[in-house]
Amino acid sequence: MRELTVRTEDAGQRLDRYLQKYMALAPKSFFYKMLRKKNITCNGKKCEGNIRLKAGDKIRLFLSDETIGRFSEKSGMSGISRFLPPDFSAPVVYEDSQVLIFDKPAGVLSQKAKPDDVSMAEYVLHYLRQKGEITEESLRMFRPAVCNRLDRNTSGLITAAKTSAGARALSALLRERSVKKYYLCLAAGVIREKREISGWLLKDEARNQVRIFPSDPGGADEIHTVYEPVGRGKDLTLLMVELITGRSHQIRAHLAFDGHPVIGDSKYGNEAVNRRFRARYGTAHQLLHAYRMEFPPLSDVLEGLSGKTVCAPLPDRFADILDGEGINREGL
Repeated sequence: MRELTVRTEDAGQRLDRYLQKYMALAPKSFFYKMLRKKNITCNGKKCEGNIRLKAGDKIRLFLSDETIGRFSEKSGMSGISRFLPPDFSAPVVYEDSQVLIFDKPAGVLSQKAKPDDVSMAEYVLHYLRQKGEITEESLRMFRPAVCNRLDRNTSGLITAAKTSAGARALSALLRERSVKKYYLCLAAGVIREKREISGWLLKDEARNQVRIFPSDPGGADEIHTVYEPVGRGKDLTLLMVELITGRSHQIRAHLAFDGHPVIGDSKYGNEAVNRRFRARYGTAHQLLHAYRMEFPPLSDVLEGLSGKTVCAPLPDRFADILDGEGINREGL
């Protein structure tokens, strides 16, 4: 027999859905049969699969370990850190019982593209395992996950949820564009005033590349970007960019379309300028950093983030390049 105690974050779910998470490989008919035969009970009583669970409810499984194991997916605790380099780390800039916000280094994926990739998804699990906040058992019910994505070579703020309730709330908040997101980037050209630009973005999925159009060519997404100079050098401007819409490669492609490509951007940038920065600084990626998030008033599971502003400092390499180019940062 195995007894499960319903956690606060799992409350409100139907019993049958809760069981399907715990034994993901079992058909629904199996659970209904076990409930009918009282091989699965809730608080010591026979029950239907459609009841809503409350925190603290006791679910008893009168099943063999072999049966439970056969119907359970492997949670993968043993492989969490397998592909993380020994020196890999991403500083935590905010944490509460529901949410984590990390400062992702450039060069790291938000989520795996291939099985052996290093990604923040694995680092989230590694971090929580090191703190003793996840176990094989807890991963059966919910796998903590990244909630927003940054391009591989963009550094800065990336959010993750520790609980299913946190994941639902944070994902909805980001989807509604209720969080103000600001990026810092070094762009080609001298920009003297704040601008808001609009356009239409069309993504070529096969090439993982986007094109910007002044009007809708058909099937494109409308985009809006605001940028403001916060530092200047010779033929270069440090920009604070507010992402009004959040489309793939939006900042990089939109600034390039507007005549101010991001320095170091191999996909949308100016190759001659990029060569100069590679030769002088060894720049290997775009100088684009997810710098600040401003959260609106919030309640319930996201109450800890209510009204908060979270920042990730510029990476040392980025700051060194600004110093080398004589670009002040007084506007930050």
